[in-house]
Amino acid sequence: MIDLTPLKPQLENKPVAIVGIGKSGLATDQACKAAGIETVLWDDIPSIREGRQTEDLTGADFSRFSLLCLSPGIPLTHPQPNLCAVQAQKAGCPVVCDIDIFHRAYPRMKTIGITGTNGKSTTTALIGHILTTAGIESTVGGNIGMAALDLPQLSSDGVYVFEMSSYQLDLCPAFAPDISVLINLSPDHIERHGDMAGYIAAKKKIFRGSGTAIIGIDDGWSKDVYEDIKKSERKTISVSCNGAADIAVSPDGTLAGFDLKQCRNLQGPHNWQNAAMAYAACKTQGINDAKIFDGLKSFPGLAHRQNIVAVYNGIRYVNDSKATNDQAAAMALRAFDPIYWIAGGKPKDGGYPDCEKYIGHVRHAFLIGEAEEKMATWLATQKIPFSRCGTMDKALAEAHAMAQQEKCVDAAVLLSPACASFDQFKNFEQRGEVFSSLVAKLAPVKTEARA
Repeated sequence: MIDLTPLKPQLENKPVAIVGIGKSGLATDQACKAAGIETVLWDDIPSIREGRQTEDLTGADFSRFSLLCLSPGIPLTHPQPNLCAVQAQKAGCPVVCDIDIFHRAYPRMKTIGITGTNGKSTTTALIGHILTTAGIESTVGGNIGMAALDLPQLSSDGVYVFEMSSYQLDLCPAFAPDISVLINLSPDHIERHGDMAGYIAAKKKIFRGSGTAIIGIDDGWSKDVYEDIKKSERKTISVSCNGAADIAVSPDGTLAGFDLKQCRNLQGPHNWQNAAMAYAACKTQGINDAKIFDGLKSFPGLAHRQNIVAVYNGIRYVNDSKATNDQAAAMALRAFDPIYWIAGGKPKDGGYPDCEKYIGHVRHAFLIGEAEEKMATWLATQKIPFSRCGTMDKALAEAHAMAQQEKCVDAAVLLSPACASFDQFKNFEQRGEVFSSLVAKLAPVKTEARA
């Protein structure tokens, strides 16, 4: 847990209001209380309030609070701002998240922040892994793993590595990392930011102030951000897998003379981009190439992100539950061939244009969740055979049976939903864990693979 004692004198004996009693809210409450900082809790959902001492803050006078710590999942602006956030802003009470509170307590701690539409969890975990294997004291959290204030207290030489969503960046009026990484941009979370311009504006907040900006330039939106940030006080480093840049990956997967195809858990061009981002961040930390490449090779992979959970008779079973949108799923479709694709869930707007680029890799699709009918209609136009399965257990059973019977070389049973999880699961982690547990119960069949 982070020691928030240095924060207490800044608060002028005013309590911290916490709205949203989820993972980050509870961590904030515990860290504040351990430092002797008074808190007041509220959540709009009655079942979450049950058994907790709360106070209805929807009509509160926020001038009595030092900060409003708002859960990133609660709307700040769109589609409609949370009433507590509106009241706090009117009262001049800063609306923040737990990462901003961390910064207020430790403004001089070394920090690396990673954002982007896709790949940020892998890149964040990869940077943390390289730092650790290179012997640098570090810890990883934020939008991945542990909440910021649940992380261990590091020495003054330590490095905090934060994955940062656009929601969190909207709630960081004071914090921007020393090293800020933007991997890529594509339409996502538009309902929370109003339009693409609002989404990009939220992402760009990671570059506030001085420090280093590492920016992927392989999409037009990110390239525009790079050109804009070049005019700021930040040092800029461009990264590309498609052409010239300060740090570039060649078409065959070579990065600074190192063959990325050696990295078992960083397969495919999208992961080469993640590796190049991590390489740039770790070079900026002063780590030499040999240690970085050792870290890339030993990276164990990220749970729920193209994680091979089993291999039965040469057929790989891949948990890519974190692929909650078209772009992320397309990266998995690109990386494997042939594929027995388990897809579906709570659909997002925009269709599946990126998946269409690699749809030829799909041998058969097995559809689940609310998106089943929408995806079936789309797959029919693509002339891809599919089965309506409804639930994960049925989809996996059918995919397993077909894959083991057909025995195709290099085949993968791939869970890469291209949809949110909230129709049948509480989050993508639970969805991936259910898939992995079901895979573990499958009975391998003695077969011989064929082309």
